Amino acid sequence: MEEQAKRTLAYLCPVCRQSVVVERTLFQLAASANHLPCPCGKSALGVEMMGDRVKLTVPCLSCGKDHTVTCSTQAFLHQKVLAFSCAQSGLDCCDVGEEDAVFAALQRLEAAADKLTEEGREKGAFLDEFVMHEVLSELKEIARRDGISCTCGSHRWKLQVNYSSIDLFCADCGAAMRLPAATASDIDDICCKTRLVIRGAKPV
Repeated sequence: MEEQAKRTLAYLCPVCRQSVVVERTLFQLAASANHLPCPCGKSALGVEMMGDRVKLTVPCLSCGKDHTVTCSTQAFLHQKVLAFSCAQSGLDCCDVGEEDAVFAALQRLEAAADKLTEEGREKGAFLDEFVMHEVLSELKEIARRDGISCTCGSHRWKLQVNYSSIDLFCADCGAAMRLPAATASDIDDICCKTRLVIRGAKPV
């Protein structure tokens, strides 16, 4: 019997702060709305498939509120990993995708959450001033070599610096790309890159 395709979903409970990881088959996700609670019983991730869109209700450790986000069903079911972020802090609050990729993303989220607890958000403009400075410096180097482009063919882009991440926007098609800038591993990741490609519209 052929094994059913599965999705791994993960978030950090804003109440007890433990990692919540669940695995669901595509059939389980499509059959009905899913309510995926933390073992503490005080938070839950909600997933509802609605035709070509998926709606998620995500508890957020960073701001303490629930976020309602949507994405395409195609991306939700097939992308290697999808990260949903808190608009207020820029920190990811939920990851969905293949098991290995989700666990790697969750490790980064746990490290950033630990830093958030240790340092307190009021102490600076960024979660980690040094990490943000280093990631911006590497980004500047990539830009100097004209290494930032979009799949639409554009090399024009805009930048938005958040509390723990940096958003790149294509100036022509508006597509966006988020670069985490919260932990030392985020510096390592961008140091390995010579080019950054924003996934926007395909060229005509």
